Amino acid sequence: MLKKKLLALFVITSFLSSFIISNAMAETTFQPEKFPYTEMQIQVMPEFDYPEGWEKDTPSLLVGQYGTFTNKSGQDFDGKVELAVPASEKGFQAYLVAEFPEDNKPEVQRPFDVDKEKGTISWKPSKAIKNNESYRFVVEYYTSAVDVKDKRSFTYEYSNPTEIGTLDVIFYAPMEAKEITLEPKAPNNTKSEYGEELFYYQYKNVKVGESYKYSFSYQKDGFKSTLDAINEKQPPNDENHTGVNGTATDQLTNGKSGSTTTGSNSDRPIIGIGGAVVIGIAIIIAGVFIYLGLKGKSYSAPKAPSSKAAIQHPKKQQGKKETKSISVDDKKELRKKLLTGKIDQETYDEEMKKLI
Repeated sequence: MLKKKLLALFVITSFLSSFIISNAMAETTFQPEKFPYTEMQIQVMPEFDYPEGWEKDTPSLLVGQYGTFTNKSGQDFDGKVELAVPASEKGFQAYLVAEFPEDNKPEVQRPFDVDKEKGTISWKPSKAIKNNESYRFVVEYYTSAVDVKDKRSFTYEYSNPTEIGTLDVIFYAPMEAKEITLEPKAPNNTKSEYGEELFYYQYKNVKVGESYKYSFSYQKDGFKSTLDAINEKQPPNDENHTGVNGTATDQLTNGKSGSTTTGSNSDRPIIGIGGAVVIGIAIIIAGVFIYLGLKGKSYSAPKAPSSKAAIQHPKKQQGKKETKSISVDDKKELRKKLLTGKIDQETYDEEMKKLI
């Protein structure tokens, strides 16, 4: 009799334990529809830069997703955030996952996992996301989706898993690209003094499951990245070159832009001491942010080096020759962050001075 009672108790205990565990697991499962975005910005950048060890004569496609969502699940969330990525696509490399825990504070990188079968990248935030609290992040990855024939072409598709208040999609044309076509036609575009073009779309109140597909094609000789092309055009010493006067809008409307924006005149330089190195594209990006009304401060001050920079540049003292190499790489990384909007001009100037 006692054995039967113990057996029954064991069965009940096992059932309750499995029920509690399954419930606990369900509570920490990320359900996108319960985490709507207030804003999402997607940057699509063919041949903008190349990761370490990239196959030669193969164009890269860098995609960055900058999102801000709010926990509307009804409870604090302490699980892993999950984002759809083309993990099974040829050449896929996850490059960066980071969060922005505070305004005007550096980005904080997070360890992440890629599930090729599910097509997701996931990471655990540094602390629980409280109910009704917002969370900001950035995910960057590369693919070799650019097809090289008579023209270089690729398609990019985004299907949102939750509601989005404001969705911005920005395409960067490679430096020295010609015969650029983008379908559907972008309602807004501009062109820098260097000759590269930038196209952007904005959508409001995007519903769950809405899908956007773009086809991009262009002609280009060689496989030099946009950042390398910019580096070749830079003055020899950043601190010996002054900036450009006027607001970004002034620059855009004085013959630099393919579209018009509105703004007030000002004599305050938007490009500081270090800013001359990226004057062309920095003006474009600033102008786009003004045009779209994007909140640059959301991602404006991450000063920490990217994962690639952190791996390449340990903190120990280096020899003179190696230090010079490190400085060049760090400058390139800073320029990339400025161009993609992860740091603002003031932060860029401050960090650049440290490297000179």
